[in-house]
Amino acid sequence: MQSKPEGSSPASAESPEFAEPIARKPLVLLKDTERSLRVKTIDAIAPLLPESLAVNLGEASVIADESLERLAEIDLDEITDAALKPARMQMGMLFVGFGALAITFLLMVLYVLHPEMTVADQIHHYWYQYVGCVGLGISGLFMIGREAMRPGEFSDSSQDEADPW
Repeated sequence: MQSKPEGSSPASAESPEFAEPIARKPLVLLKDTERSLRVKTIDAIAPLLPESLAVNLGEASVIADESLERLAEIDLDEITDAALKPARMQMGMLFVGFGALAITFLLMVLYVLHPEMTVADQIHHYWYQYVGCVGLGISGLFMIGREAMRPGEFSDSSQDEADPW
């Protein structure tokens, strides 16, 4: 004879209620996480530093709190793709500029350190630096090209009015 326990039928069992996670915004989560790590770090190293440096570190921590608080107020859902276009164009220009600047510095350093080498010898010995600098510039050009080809916010009717052909 097997008897079943009376209070444990699967149909009458209710699933336990779990606490719903708090839906925090990513920037608020970043602010809270960074603050907890920063405060622990400052508390640990402040006694080891000279007093003036510890005071400067505390002031920098307060400034970081204020700036991260302003950052946490940004609603990421309100940022549109069109609003990010100028920033992406600037990043592409930054890549192109840094690539050109790096090639210029590379040429200057090679000319100063190895004046006896011809340009062909410099490229032969330092080709990977050249390739890195050129690759940086080309990646910036790709970023700019992608943004230039991305469709704008104009509708077809407004584009037809502006284009006489």
